[in-house]
Amino acid sequence: MTISVGLSMLVRYDLQADVARLADDLGYDGLWFPEHLIWPADFGGASPYEDDDHPPVDPRIPTYDALLWMATLAQVTSRIRLGTYVYNLSLRHPFVAARAVQTLDVISGGRVDFGVGAGWSRAEYAAVGVDFASRGRRVDENIAVCRKLWTDDPVSHKGEFYAFDPVHFLPKPPQGRVPILIGGVSNAALSRAARLGDGWIGMRHSPADIAAKRARLGEDVTIVTGAHIRTVEDLRAYEAAGADRVIVVPWRRSTDALTSIRSFAEEILQPARTEGLLTTDPA
Repeated sequence: MTISVGLSMLVRYDLQADVARLADDLGYDGLWFPEHLIWPADFGGASPYEDDDHPPVDPRIPTYDALLWMATLAQVTSRIRLGTYVYNLSLRHPFVAARAVQTLDVISGGRVDFGVGAGWSRAEYAAVGVDFASRGRRVDENIAVCRKLWTDDPVSHKGEFYAFDPVHFLPKPPQGRVPILIGGVSNAALSRAARLGDGWIGMRHSPADIAAKRARLGEDVTIVTGAHIRTVEDLRAYEAAGADRVIVVPWRRSTDALTSIRSFAEEILQPARTEGLLTTDPA
């Protein structure tokens, strides 16, 4: 089991390089980044959470291009992995997404985890001009095309949404097949994770939720989840439920981020590593 940091938009941009360096030094497994192209002024009652009709954030929150943002932090870290939490793949042509991820994997030396989803905001799709109803099928096809581009050469494709004659796509990502984790809690998202994903990723779930997801997904799918961890015992509960990686955000304000991840490391990460609960060590 490993512990990652959710480096959200709630941390001021001028602090993020320092947070990334410290998380790398302290032995956290990864940094995870949110992604949206735009925020609609009116969410129309949509939410990524089950049984919740409230938007997840104030749409005026400062937002950055996730993969470019990750590339800047790849330059100031050496070991820690970098993941999207999650990237709305069906809003992009697969050439665009595959090239950006390939470039980031080169810059980072093979440290990318590509968390993707079908999206939940109909208004965001409308603003971009992409059909909302077909988003799940688009994700499936985009995943297939991205994987071809990352591993084969030359590549051709003929599908429902994309068709192209042989093309070259070089260089390949250092990892080859970049891990793809599927986000979402719908039946369609869980089915996609089991069929196509290297893992499933959830925003924030209890150990009971994770146990149910593990039963649904089986033992071969990596489970990553946002988690509320206060003690090592909390971490043990997530491990027992079947979580492979947990993502924590242990601060309340940007100015507390550095002290909070250090305190979390001292109080939870290091004791958990000592007892053999964690698998990640600082380089």
